[in-house]
Amino acid sequence: MKILVSALEHSANIHLKSLKKELSDSVEFIGIFDRELGESIIDLRSLAIMGFVDAIKKLRFFLKLNNQMVKLAKDADKVLLIDSSGFNLPLAKKIKKKYPDKEIIYYILPQAWAWKKKRIQVLEKTIDRLASILPFEKGYYSKNAPIEYVGHPLLDQIKEFKGSLNDEKKSIVFMPGSRKAEIKKLLPVFKNVQKKLDIEAIIIIPKHFSEEEIKEVYGSLSDFKIAYDAHKTLFEADFAFICSGTATLEASLIGIPFVLTYIAKPLDYFIASRLVKLEYIGLANIMFSKFKNRALHPEFIQEEVTAENLIKAYQEYDRSRFLSDSKALREYLVHGSSKKVAAIIEEKDEN
Repeated sequence: MKILVSALEHSANIHLKSLKKELSDSVEFIGIFDRELGESIIDLRSLAIMGFVDAIKKLRFFLKLNNQMVKLAKDADKVLLIDSSGFNLPLAKKIKKKYPDKEIIYYILPQAWAWKKKRIQVLEKTIDRLASILPFEKGYYSKNAPIEYVGHPLLDQIKEFKGSLNDEKKSIVFMPGSRKAEIKKLLPVFKNVQKKLDIEAIIIIPKHFSEEEIKEVYGSLSDFKIAYDAHKTLFEADFAFICSGTATLEASLIGIPFVLTYIAKPLDYFIASRLVKLEYIGLANIMFSKFKNRALHPEFIQEEVTAENLIKAYQEYDRSRFLSDSKALREYLVHGSSKKVAAIIEEKDEN
């Protein structure tokens, strides 16, 4: 079976690797994905963007790539789209128009419930199987929508849970993100926090960064221990300061108390604040508030991201409540999703 895969994000490919392990050897990937999984048509590093402004600058490039994927769809038995709605939803519409009988599976759905709710109608008309990773998501779709909750993919990778916390905080993890622009914005604040706290500091650097990129983006890291394995490092540490993104949900499921920080480009933040009507930006907070009506962890955004605010949050943190809430979130999400999605992909077409 040949599957056209569109997985542009680093986090999407982590989940794709777990999914690949559950698929039979006869399944072959074509399209866009990490080259560890096969012959991708492009190097994922060339796709890294941050915000609306960067996306506009690369519009022509992505249109060309989109058309290339449509051509590849001809030889695919099925299509698997993962996250990245800005690219994948237009791609789905083009494929469905050209090949109406081609089954399209969408895994890690666009957060249409948060913004652009009209996209839900487009998803229902265009996608044959909607694999949701959020328990509450199905409630936003129509009764007959082809959507099902398959579990959360992070629970395929995160098996260990801290369960208890050290009375004395001995080490702090700093995760300024995986994109160069976001790292450069947060790192000066994180370095300031590190200087003011007399405690072991560990910084997690994305594995795909070269030595030259590390020097260019991070500058001097003499005051930090460097780590590359996020899950192991978070599990062993006592506290973390983390850029908004998948890492915040990972930390929540591991059970390490942390503070979310996020600094966007002013124009990107202005646009997003007008489009997205959410009380929280962290996915763990969004999910946790659905059944507890409150936040799981603190969030600091834009001008709020100061060393003083982060240190105050660190000193006043209710770590015991966080650990209890973190356990409740794991129970809410139930299980991983790889086995379920693999079954959907390999399910024989009855037509």
